[in-house]
This record gives sequence, C-alpha cells and structure tokens, in this order.
Amino acid sequence: MAQHSLAPDTKRRQIVLASTSPFRRQLLARLQIPFDIADPGTIEAPVPGELPQDTAVRLAIAKAHAIAGRFPDALIVGSDQVAFAVGQYFGKPGDRRRAVSQLAEMSGREIIFHTAVAVLDSATGSTQSACVPTEVRFRHLSGDEIERYVDADQPFNCAGSAKAESLGIALLEHVRGDDPTALIGLPLIALCAMLRHQGVPLP
Repeated sequence: MAQHSLAPDTKRRQIVLASTSPFRRQLLARLQIPFDIADPGTIEAPVPGELPQDTAVRLAIAKAHAIAGRFPDALIVGSDQVAFAVGQYFGKPGDRRRAVSQLAEMSGREIIFHTAVAVLDSATGSTQSACVPTEVRFRHLSGDEIERYVDADQPFNCAGSAKAESLGIALLEHVRGDDPTALIGLPLIALCAMLRHQGVPLP
C-alpha cells in the first residue's frame, strides 16, 4: 500500500483509492489531498444482458466494497470503465495481438466509454455513484498505423486499447463528453462533488 500526500491533515477522513491503475492514481493526485491505494482484486466482467453503464457502476461499487473491511472508517473510491459499441464490449486487451485486433475492429467507428466512479463511506455503508459517458470516434486506421501505435504506446491495460492522454490521441477524429478526465479513467468532476458531499475540503 502506498500513500500520496501533499499537505497531511489529521482532521481529514482517510481516502483510499481501490485501484492499482497508475492512470487513476495520477488523476486522483491532481486533487492534492492525501490518499492511500489498495488492490481490490475484483474480476472485471459484464453480466449477460447488463447495460454497459450498469456494468461500470456495479464494478466501481464492487471495487470499493472489496477493500472496505481493511479500512473501516474511510472514504473509498472505486472506478471502472467499459468501452462499448453496437452490442460489443472492448475490454483491456492484455497483450499486443488483442490490442491490434481491437483497434482494427474500432477503426472508423464511434465507441462509448462509460466511466463510473463510486465513493463508499465504510463507516456508514453509504455509497454515491455516477457514470460519465464519453463518445470517441476513431479514424479509419491502416494496419501499419495500428501496429506502430501499439508498439509505441503498449496500451495493454487500457479498455479499448488506446491511451487518449498519450499517443492514442492521434488515432481519433473526435472526443465528446462532459469531463475530459473520464476518458483517462477517473471522472474528477463527479468525484469532487461526491467528496465535497462527504465534507472533504476542495477548492
């Protein structure tokens, strides 16, 4: 477990990010509040017939609850992202072959990235959650473009096989959504509202 703190304050509730994602860790660090991180060990899989936004919210909440027993008086942040288009899910590819295959399938298509965030008060059991959709249209990509991108960015742990915050932006025609941090993996606008509701002082 690692801790990130810019200005320790003993009056603050402990905040725990239920994720090992470096992207979510970097995003939460933007808020300049102390937080711990813990691995929820949650299996990320959709339920047959479940809407993608419901999958994202369910998994975000499940990740927060998975570590609640270790942090009995904390605000636990869980998050999950589901990429979806026309009845098809695009998960984390895990390796080069799957990443190349995913990007070939997404070429020229609009994909909706549903990014959910949840805040669990482990002392009371109360939970807040929200899901922020982001519309992403991919350019028509050649095989060479896809392979060059995958080799350069190695997006093997990213849903949809593209890092929009990195070289992946070159693959896109447009991005449309209410929160630019949602596409990266943690909707900070929604999260800030939830933390304020719990009494966490934010600008």
